[in-house]
Amino acid sequence: MTIAPHKEPPVRAAAPPDRRPVIARGRRRAGPPWWFALPAMLLFAFVVLVPSARGVYYAFTDWDGLDPHFSLVGLGNFATMLGDADAVQAVGHTLLIAVSITIIQNGLGLLLALGVNSAIKSRNVLRVFLFAPAVVTPIVTAYLWRNLLGPDGAVNSLLGAVGLGGWRQDWLGDPELALWSVVGVIVWQYAGYSMVIFLAGLQSVPREIYEAADLDGAGPVRRFWSVIRPLLAPAFTVNLMLSIIGGIKLFDQVYALTGGGPGHATDTLSTLIYKDAFTLGEFGYSIALAVVLTIIVAVVSSGQYLVLSRNEKGAAA
Repeated sequence: MTIAPHKEPPVRAAAPPDRRPVIARGRRRAGPPWWFALPAMLLFAFVVLVPSARGVYYAFTDWDGLDPHFSLVGLGNFATMLGDADAVQAVGHTLLIAVSITIIQNGLGLLLALGVNSAIKSRNVLRVFLFAPAVVTPIVTAYLWRNLLGPDGAVNSLLGAVGLGGWRQDWLGDPELALWSVVGVIVWQYAGYSMVIFLAGLQSVPREIYEAADLDGAGPVRRFWSVIRPLLAPAFTVNLMLSIIGGIKLFDQVYALTGGGPGHATDTLSTLIYKDAFTLGEFGYSIALAVVLTIIVAVVSSGQYLVLSRNEKGAAA
């Protein structure tokens, strides 16, 4: 009888040791202590939260900004606001400026970004020149354009020199043109800023996607709308949020260009708040206007963020 030779079982390679840190049960991974941020939180509360809360309190008073004795008026300031034609008009101007700036500035910024993203030789120089106005102080820009758009300014002089003297206007003195002149100045200054954000989005698109679209026979318009536009969703979110919030809070350029005039033709909520507080001494009423402005910014920006984030997720899916 033949006995089969005994075979040793194959030796398996030992599994590599687990080098993950061993954490005792019931203990969490070590993290920064919560009190590490306490000094910054206290400073923020002292500088921002406490003054804001006191400001909301004054919105329900008749405080004139100087007299330490004042009375509570409840919702009286807000009721007065509803019957104040200047306040209602300022709200309309604020929303009109914000929407106009958002649409025109971002549309122009997108076109500029598509242009300087092409293979033209001067694209780097153009990027610098187009972005340069965005780094100039808004007050300086406003005073510069106030001189350019004056009745004897460079704009009217140029129109007369090229034979278009009939187009001369009092750009900042005509109630029908002043508001749109302000919008034009804001767009001129910040279109380059929107361009840079869109340009960053365009340069993050892989070159293979462009090549695949070309192989499928997509033209420039079709390629942009169906391929590039969905990939620019994060850039659209950032630009639209910045534009709408900046437009609603706009103050310095409007005040330096027109002072809210002629009359109240370019008054926004921000300029009206300033006038009521520091010209008329109605601090309680002006703070009530500031509370309304804060609510408008919060509601509009939150709604816009929800819509844009939903579109961004849909584009990424």
